[in-house]
Amino acid sequence: MEYDQLAGRVRAFRKLKGYTQQELAAKLEISVAVLGSLERGTRKPDPKLLERISDALGVSYADLTAES
Repeated sequence: MEYDQLAGRVRAFRKLKGYTQQELAAKLEISVAVLGSLERGTRKPDPKLLERISDALGVSYADLTAES
């Protein structure tokens, strides 16, 4: 999985849902810094967190991670 591409998808889906980083981070119970680093592709994503992100954004895990 390419982190830069994943980062762009997380950011794009978040914006499509109309969430700010602060709103999504609060919903996920993570810090804005963690979410920001995921969106910049500078943090290796944890699969469990990716599942929570996909649920929070209402997209499939496969769509979020481009495993389809």
